[in-house]
Amino acid sequence: MLKVAIVGRPNVGKSTLFNRLAGRKIAIVHDEPGVTRDRKMAKAKLQGLDLEIIDTAGYEYSNEDNIEKRMWLQTKRAIEDADAVLFLFDARAGIQPYDEHFASLVRETGKPVILLANKCEGKLQENGIFEAYSLGLGDPIVFSAEHGVGLVDLADALHNIQEKMPQDEEEINDDELSEKPIQLAIVGRPNVGKSTLVNALLNDERMLTGPEAGVTRDAITTEWQFMGRKINLVDTAGLRKQSRVENGVEKMSAAATKHAAFMAQMVVLVLDADAVLEKQDLTIARQVLDEGRALIIAVNKWDIANRKEALDKLNYKLMTSLAQAEGIPTVTISALKKENLDKLMRAVLKIYDRWNKRIPTAPLNKWFADILDNNPPPLGKNKRRIKLRYITQAKSRPPAFYIFSSNPEGLPDSYLRYLTNNLRETFDLGGIPIRMTVRKTGNPYADKD
Repeated sequence: MLKVAIVGRPNVGKSTLFNRLAGRKIAIVHDEPGVTRDRKMAKAKLQGLDLEIIDTAGYEYSNEDNIEKRMWLQTKRAIEDADAVLFLFDARAGIQPYDEHFASLVRETGKPVILLANKCEGKLQENGIFEAYSLGLGDPIVFSAEHGVGLVDLADALHNIQEKMPQDEEEINDDELSEKPIQLAIVGRPNVGKSTLVNALLNDERMLTGPEAGVTRDAITTEWQFMGRKINLVDTAGLRKQSRVENGVEKMSAAATKHAAFMAQMVVLVLDADAVLEKQDLTIARQVLDEGRALIIAVNKWDIANRKEALDKLNYKLMTSLAQAEGIPTVTISALKKENLDKLMRAVLKIYDRWNKRIPTAPLNKWFADILDNNPPPLGKNKRRIKLRYITQAKSRPPAFYIFSSNPEGLPDSYLRYLTNNLRETFDLGGIPIRMTVRKTGNPYADKD
């Protein structure tokens, strides 16, 4: 969770922004300066990004031991505790001496700073926006906390900061351990070793196992941790062909399995090494990908398999039948002998990070411009060249992108697949579903906020 401090001189709209991000009126908002004195914290969510936001007192310089000095110490503590700082100034009033002095103090902290030109509801604030470059805090975002203008740009900037934060195993701390657990479902046909795999991961006979098909009837969730990451590990009933499901219990088991798989974030599809990616396996895999979940394939019983034959068959099936998510990770394991289980879970965490990935706007559009120069879109239905203007990432989990065009009619699916595959290769998005949609627009800047 990204911790963000909202700072600025009095009455620039900090509490208004705090309330908007929190989604409810927590902080008192009034035209009178200095209403906020203490730090106020709340959880917030912006464009899929989890935040802890801190509202602070407006900065007023004082050398004396008075309330203004103590308010500044509270604000300073908030900045020190934060991962990033949102520095607001009033674009209507322009840059004031307090803005310049406060900006120099914020720069000294070395924290990432996002500069927000607040109260920009019209074009009259242009001079104030240009003046903001004198603060030395980078490009200002045109913003209105009251009307929600600029929230998309703010979200992009925060995502960029989060991507640069350390993610090494050694730096995992208690805050990260308190994050919501990864939902990981183990699915597959009956008797491929799903419950044996869950027991091996837990190092406990948590699940009932046996040679009979269909021992597991319900989706069973167990809380677990791997490399400091909380995981809800879900064992599921085996899925057979729909035509072979006869009784009511098995129908309910199948429904519970599908619900668990489609509600999960990560799905491990367990295959029998002697029967890899049979028709039912492919059906399960396609449904998982169509739901936007991330898929990892575990080839079980590798200790007793005909390895060359199994690998050749697996690679052929992946290439011909699951091209919509090229690069799906496959790990050969033996759940019974607990072989390669760490390798499997490392693949899960790696693909989870890809599934959550956001690509910064600048490199995304640089890639887009280059690929259009090298291989422009074909002619449309009216024999005119289709003009693709720009691209933006709409969301993650899984990554989804909008391409804007003034005349998208007739753009072939093959060109979209070309763009998707090149995007996947360029930005290391192999093995996850990617959504790419073309939208019609007359003005690339219309409704940006």
